[in-house]
This record gives sequence, structure tokens and C-alpha cells, in this order.
Amino acid sequence: MADPTASRKVSATLVLACALMLAAAGAAYALKPRHMLADDKPQILLDKVVPTSFGEWHEDNSIPIVTSDPTVQAKIDTLYSQTLNRAYVNAQGEYVLVSIAYGKNQNSQSTAAHRPEFCYGAQGFHVENKGYHTIDLKGRQLKTVQLLADKDNRVEPITYWVTLSDEAIVPGVERKIAQLKYGLQGLIVDGMLVRISTLSPNKNDVDFSTHARFLLDLENALPADMKPRFLGS
Repeated sequence: MADPTASRKVSATLVLACALMLAAAGAAYALKPRHMLADDKPQILLDKVVPTSFGEWHEDNSIPIVTSDPTVQAKIDTLYSQTLNRAYVNAQGEYVLVSIAYGKNQNSQSTAAHRPEFCYGAQGFHVENKGYHTIDLKGRQLKTVQLLADKDNRVEPITYWVTLSDEAIVPGVERKIAQLKYGLQGLIVDGMLVRISTLSPNKNDVDFSTHARFLLDLENALPADMKPRFLGS
């Protein structure tokens, strides 16, 4: 004869297990980010917001910009809603190459495919990490990553950073913490990756100072409500 006490214990265990599973499912549903933060802000149109001419710079279409191979580009197109690639030149013949990718959902790490370390590496460049560098802008300090990419006769110093909402940060732990912060608030955060680079005659004559000059001019040219979205607050 079955032990009724044992049966009751099994039933209670099953009920408890079901209750815990339902609670876990409910918690997961409650914590899942649902509100698109970009919907609360003015729309970003990269080709309209970023001027083709500002300060000492104007657009020049004669210089090729490193972009991703078709396989990676297809993935990028699913992660970012807009991309912008331009080359600028000044009267002294200095070139600055700009690549910006903006997406309304930047809650995951899957956007790493567009980071210059991987983008340039996939194109056969040797990429050397030059560490972090802070650029002083008007009223803000922009923390960036600097790289040096070279392939054949092309030597390209690179400065880049990422944004989440109006925070400018660098990839890694800092970005993961920021993503977690937004996610726990139920928010789907927007953001972008901004990359600027110049061309150097050789690896022994690398200068990042033009990047800072260019960014100061860009900051002056951006609409006031858009500056934090590109450069942080």
C-alpha cells in the first residue's frame, strides 16, 4: 500500500517546484527591457545631423574608407539602423575619415562586430592597441580607444568610442555595467560607435593630434541637443 505521507510530500514538492518556475518566469518577464529609450528623444538622422562642411573641414569623396566585408556588413545592418561613412579634408590637405553606426537597441554585446579591432582585422590590417586617451572638448572629456592599423602602404591611426544614450564610454567592463544599468530599469538603450582616423606616411610618424582638432570643430557644428548623443554629456 502506498504511503499517503510520502505522496503528500511528493505533491508538495511538485507544487513548490511549479511555483518557483512560475515565479522565475514572472521575474524574467518583469525584468525584460521593453521601453525603447530612443522613442523619448529627437530622431537621429546621421546624414543630416553631421554636416558635410564645418570648421576647416569639408567632405571629399576621393579617399576610400575601410568598411566591413559583406558577411560582417550584413550582420552590422541588422544591429544598426543607420551608418555614415565620410572623408573630410582641410586646406592643408589633411584627411580625416569618419565612420558612425547608430542603433536603437544597444543592450547586448553583439554589436562588437563593428569595432575597429575586428573590422580592420577582417580586412587584413595589422591592428595595434595604443590604449585609452581622453580628449578635452568644451565642457566635457571624451574617453576614447586609440589604435594603429597598417596594411601594405596604408598606415591609419584610429580613435573611437561608443555611446549609450548620452553616455560616451569605451568597450569592456564599463560598457557592460552601463548596459546592465539600463536593462534593470526596463530600458532598451540606443547608441552608436564613432570612429575617426587619419592617414600617416609611415608607422614611425604617427600623430593623433589632428583627431582632437577635428572633434573640437565637430562639437561646435553639432546641434546642441545632439552633442550628448555623439560625444557624451
